[in-house]
Amino acid sequence: MLDIVLIALMIMPFAVFAAFYATYNKIIALDQRCEQAYHDIDIQLRYRHELIPNIVEAVRGAMNHESDMLRAVVEARMQALGSMTQDQQLQSETRLGQAVGQLINMVEGYPDLKASEHFTGLRAELSDCEHKIAAARRFHNLATSEYNTVVSQFPGRKIAPMFRLHIRKFMDMTPERVFFEDTPEVKF
Repeated sequence: MLDIVLIALMIMPFAVFAAFYATYNKIIALDQRCEQAYHDIDIQLRYRHELIPNIVEAVRGAMNHESDMLRAVVEARMQALGSMTQDQQLQSETRLGQAVGQLINMVEGYPDLKASEHFTGLRAELSDCEHKIAAARRFHNLATSEYNTVVSQFPGRKIAPMFRLHIRKFMDMTPERVFFEDTPEVKF
């Protein structure tokens, strides 16, 4: 009986170390997944940033008297490009999405521009890009949720602070995100 107790006492430190090691590795792997998911969003946002000047140029000729709207889009894009932190980026990307959405909605009043093949192509690319951003954001939030769960539960709750790993924020670019595609016409 004493032998079993001694063996259990000798094995216990190894079991604790193994649990610590496994939890630490899981937290690090999930942290890396969150970082990768964030960079996937960033790639799509950069692509959107590259599309916006083309859209502004496409509408500039037809909407000369709407220069305030065009300037708002350009300024919002510059703020988004200059964002340093994730919080700043989230806020500036939300403003940029809203400004571009307003610009696209304003195009509705310009039938020639709306029918332009160049503008329609850019609008379709932007719509595709917005869908990819939404998909990347969902993946990021799923990875963040999984990471936060492990960091919040025992033993992760004790291990994560030792390595300065904390709860991550979700990437919510507001439910007001506008998808820039035409609604299908229903004809009977």
